[in-house]
Amino acid sequence: QVQLVESGGGLVQAGGSLRLACATSRSIFSIYTMAWYRQAPGKQRELVTTITRSGGTNYADSVKGRFTISRDNAKNTVYLQMNNLKPEDTGVYYCNPVRSPTATIPLYSWGQGTQVTVSS
Repeated sequence: QVQLVESGGGLVQAGGSLRLACATSRSIFSIYTMAWYRQAPGKQRELVTTITRSGGTNYADSVKGRFTISRDNAKNTVYLQMNNLKPEDTGVYYCNPVRSPTATIPLYSWGQGTQVTVSS
């Protein structure tokens, strides 16, 4: 069973920063592109950003220039540095592998996610 363990969320004021982390098994991490998703209250889950095994990245327009995804292959961990946070960034953030950099469908069951709340 694949485990995806997200951490690092919290409450922050608009304009602030948070760094999220997602740890998973080496067998998954070494194969796939990793993605961060988020789900705002009352909305569908959306893809935020992806990073390939070699470090290629893609971002949703809403977070470009503010969020940075990175990965530590030695630790089987993917990170999401979030700067200049806005209230509309509020939601539960999840990670999941995807089949390719342009794929949007997650490959495994969701972890518990980590809550990000941005106050205005």
